[in-house]
Amino acid sequence: MADLKESTLWANRKCLFTCSAVAIASMQYGIDTAAVGGLQAMPGFLMVFGYEDSTSPLGYGIDSTVQQLMTSLMNLGACISAIAAGLFGAYFGRRPALWLACLICSGAVALQIGSTSPAGLYVGRLFLGFSNGFFVVFSTVYCSEAAPAHLREIMVGLFSFYVNLGSIIGSVIDNYTKHHLNKLSYRIPLACMFIVPFLLATSLFFVPESPRWLLHHDNADAARKSLERLRFDHGDQLELEWAEMVRGVAEEKRIAKSTPFMDMFKGHDLRRTLLCYAIIASQSASGVWFFIGYQTYFLTLAGITKAFEYTIMNSCIGFIGVHLGLFSLKKLCGRRTVMIIGAIACGLCELACGIASSVAPTSKAAGNVLVAFTALFLFCYNAGVGAATSPLATEIVSSRLRASTVGTANALGYFLAWLVGFCSPYFINPQDLNWGPQYSYIWAASNFICVVWFYFFIPETKARSLEELDEIFEEGVSARKFKQYQCRIVEDAKHDVFGNDKVELK
Repeated sequence: MADLKESTLWANRKCLFTCSAVAIASMQYGIDTAAVGGLQAMPGFLMVFGYEDSTSPLGYGIDSTVQQLMTSLMNLGACISAIAAGLFGAYFGRRPALWLACLICSGAVALQIGSTSPAGLYVGRLFLGFSNGFFVVFSTVYCSEAAPAHLREIMVGLFSFYVNLGSIIGSVIDNYTKHHLNKLSYRIPLACMFIVPFLLATSLFFVPESPRWLLHHDNADAARKSLERLRFDHGDQLELEWAEMVRGVAEEKRIAKSTPFMDMFKGHDLRRTLLCYAIIASQSASGVWFFIGYQTYFLTLAGITKAFEYTIMNSCIGFIGVHLGLFSLKKLCGRRTVMIIGAIACGLCELACGIASSVAPTSKAAGNVLVAFTALFLFCYNAGVGAATSPLATEIVSSRLRASTVGTANALGYFLAWLVGFCSPYFINPQDLNWGPQYSYIWAASNFICVVWFYFFIPETKARSLEELDEIFEEGVSARKFKQYQCRIVEDAKHDVFGNDKVELK
């Protein structure tokens, strides 16, 4: 009896460093969301794109249409590019897509910096969205395809790590420039968005193409070399992973000779597509895009005098939550449990914000409750739904349709984020519905709905290879029986590598 122990994170450091270099793409989304959200509370920005308002704590106001378009056009652009990601990825691969995104991003940032009119700002936001769509889709897909099965939650979870790191950077820069009563107040934060495309474009020269993408395109030699570059140990563990990968791709090609877009909505792939869509949609349903995008403005309207400082604090607390979430996914429990507990905690935090505002809307105590539970919400989101959605959404879909399914799922996510960004100002602005913190009731309800859905429909995928998941879904195994199912492809791969010797994976 031969034993093959699971390799450690340190033993997979080559893959970890590679995935870290690719996942830095998602930091752009964090920087952008935090920095642009903070601009709306800066007098220097409002002097150019807003109007004087003696009733506002800032001395200036901003039209809700400008707020809506700043956020929604970026999400619209990301939605469009995420839909196109499947077609582009099918022909050109993951690395060229990320290089193209770096080029578009740099042009979009330059346009926003140079703009002094809303029209120029809007065009820049739209093209930045085009780049962000490719950044998010192809970085998470690459990490999912490159990572070993037992470490996939860590390497795909780098998405949440970098988004939160970007949020901290964006918030700190905003806090530093907020006192500039000129165009530098917003141009400096915007200029910092050159960081990600520069670092990513440079690091991609040292990153191999996805081995699974190469294998699907009948380039077995290059796929094998790519896998060897991603793995430190070239012994039996690599041979077993390679054999399983080859068998999985061959089986998918036997089932479907092509990968038409509409296959996502047929047979067993329909179930996988709907699960992926719902998992990505749960991010918006948590209310996180409202809290991230509008928390500085939201806290300012609620009478909090140190809104920028609290935004930085909240970003740091969320960053700590990411680490707890990744630890939980790897050591404590699976994806399903983390999602359920996280959604319950988020719902309770938002309920507390709404109740405090209803009971004592203008009191100092209500303001303190709002600050505390906003921070706690961001911690719980990043430790729960935020940490688990990216690994789960990318691994639950068919290997041959991964770019298309994850791309369209992210398009749905961006559309929902756009919807949140477009509608939120109407709910919180004093000149519109003026709900203020009571807007949190809506998000509390949506979180509790998600809890029910997670419980009944989310399967547990922890430690399963992508090829194992292909087999399980093809067999139509119910969500409740995922953990117990024994995959044939694992035994077949062992036989290919070790012959009749019995092998146990530990």
